[in-house]
Amino acid sequence: MRSAHLARLIEADYPRFSDAEMARRRVAMEALLAEADCNHLIFCGANRVGSAVQWLTQWPVTAEAVGVFSPGVPDTLFVQYVNHGPLARMLADKADVAWGGDSSIASAIDILKKRGVKQGRVAYVGPLSADQHAALLTMFGAPKNLNRAYTRLRQVKSGEEIDWMRIGAYFSDLGMIALRDNLKPGINERELGNAIERAYVGKGGTTGIHYIGATPMSSPRVGVPRQFQSPRKIEKGDAVTAEITAMFWDHPGQVLRTFAVRESPNALYRDLHAAADAAFGAICQVLKAGATPQQVIEASGVIEDAGFTIIDDLLHGYGGGYLPPILGCKSRPSGPVSTEPFRAGQVVVVQPNVVTKDGTAGVQIGEMLLITESGIDCFHAMPRGFHVI
Repeated sequence: MRSAHLARLIEADYPRFSDAEMARRRVAMEALLAEADCNHLIFCGANRVGSAVQWLTQWPVTAEAVGVFSPGVPDTLFVQYVNHGPLARMLADKADVAWGGDSSIASAIDILKKRGVKQGRVAYVGPLSADQHAALLTMFGAPKNLNRAYTRLRQVKSGEEIDWMRIGAYFSDLGMIALRDNLKPGINERELGNAIERAYVGKGGTTGIHYIGATPMSSPRVGVPRQFQSPRKIEKGDAVTAEITAMFWDHPGQVLRTFAVRESPNALYRDLHAAADAAFGAICQVLKAGATPQQVIEASGVIEDAGFTIIDDLLHGYGGGYLPPILGCKSRPSGPVSTEPFRAGQVVVVQPNVVTKDGTAGVQIGEMLLITESGIDCFHAMPRGFHVI
């Protein structure tokens, strides 16, 4: 890492956000509760999903976590399993952390009772299960869903969050460099996945995703990177697309590139990549605070002008989830298009996955970007371009 500050975060036994940053988050969550006319929040996660738990307590969700947030008092956090408690107490050091027993939601309800909760004054954030919802409904009336408001809150990042995401981007670049440096005829997709993870795990990174798509350029059958690797061996003349997210705790990067193995790209793949490059450049020219999602879609029209379309989303928000706006292009829409302009501090991934109309051949380029008042700031250092190995 070029930055000594970021290097110190990586080297810390357990890196921490500042007290000021954690206080900022509490104030923001208290404001959401007040807007919903609620006094208490259940925040939850399970199976490593549920960003609000880490955001409020600094404990990344493992098996299950259910927290109780009430203004003016420390959070209470229940975790599963018993052996997860000691580290959770260390990381979530401002919360009262305990094992959740047979039911973490039942334990959380007991805390709410002690805090004198009134009917209709409980809200929640996170993937609340049907059983958990039913238990809250029975005791306190229907809990109010603040997930949409929380998601909007997480779209704009603080300076400290951006620092942690820069580390996630650095680890993601290491993974893509490892794929590039190990890509050769005879290696299989699973071995490439192993090489990708070895590049950053030993430095403190964890795996978000590594999607790989490999297919002969002369007779393509794969238009978008695949979520699970096969034992297929890479061959001379293959096009290989990849999408890699490595994470620094819950803070990711995302980088997407295309490679040609031991042969120059043929005419079709040159045209596909030229359209992807043009789309990426046109979108980046548009992106800044105040720009609209519709302007991004219009900028991507170079894809259709070249006679192609996309499979993957064109742009999505990132950091704390797969966030809005989630945009497709003219020929492959992605639901209703938001009219809300982009804001400074939003982090997005621009990723034009340009493919033939039958979806059999495609390329993928792109990376994670920070939106500023005047334009964009790129997180990634992995060179763009069609890499010939």
